[in-house]
Amino acid sequence: PSGAGKSVLLKLIMGILSPVSGEISVCGMSVTDAKSESDKNAIRSKLGVLFQSAALLDSLSVYENVAFTLSEGIGATGRLRKGEIHDRVVSLLNALSLEQVAHRFPQELSIGVRKRVGMARALANEPEVILFDEPNTGLDPFVGQEVYDLINECQEKWGFTGVVISHELPEVFQVSDRVEMLLNGKIIMEGSPEEFLKTDRPEVVQFLNGYVDGPIRIQ
Repeated sequence: PSGAGKSVLLKLIMGILSPVSGEISVCGMSVTDAKSESDKNAIRSKLGVLFQSAALLDSLSVYENVAFTLSEGIGATGRLRKGEIHDRVVSLLNALSLEQVAHRFPQELSIGVRKRVGMARALANEPEVILFDEPNTGLDPFVGQEVYDLINECQEKWGFTGVVISHELPEVFQVSDRVEMLLNGKIIMEGSPEEFLKTDRPEVVQFLNGYVDGPIRIQ
C-alpha cells in the first residue's frame, strides 16, 4: 500500500539510507558495513535501476542516455574505451528495438519508448540486480502491460535478478517468482503469487480486492 515503505526499501538497498538495525547484503556484499562512498559505489555497481518515469536526461539523446554511466566509468565494468562503449550501446539499442530513435531526445518519445530507453541504460553496466521503482505508475493499462512484457523479455535474455516495487496486485504477479507485502514498514507476508491468491490473510485479501473496509487503514 501507499506509505508502507516501498521507496524507503529501495533507498536502503542502494545505500542512500542507513538502517536503524539489521543487515543488508547485495550480491554477498554488506551494504550495512559500507561506510565510504567508494565502498557504497562498489555495491551500487552491481545494481541497475529503472525509475518511475524512466528519469532520462532531457538534454541527452537516447544514445547518450544509454551511454551515460559507461562514459562516466560508473558501474561494474569500470571505464571503457570509446569504441567499446559504442559497441555496447548499439547492441542494447538493437536488442530493445531502439535503433531508429537513437538520436532523438526524451521529449520526442512516448512513455513506452522512454521506459525501453531506461531499461537499456539500466542494463548498460551488466548489473546482477535491477531495481524497478513502481514501473507502471501513471500508465494506461496497455502501456503498463508493455512494461511488464519488457521486464519479462529482458530478464529472460540477460538473466538478472529483478526487484519490482509496486502496489499493483495481482498484475505484478506476472513478473514475480516471489512476492513480499509491506505494511507499516514491515513484511507481513512472503510467498509465491499462487500463495498470495489463495491466502485468507485479511490484509492481503483486502488489498488484492481493493476493499475499503478492512484492517488496512486508507492514508
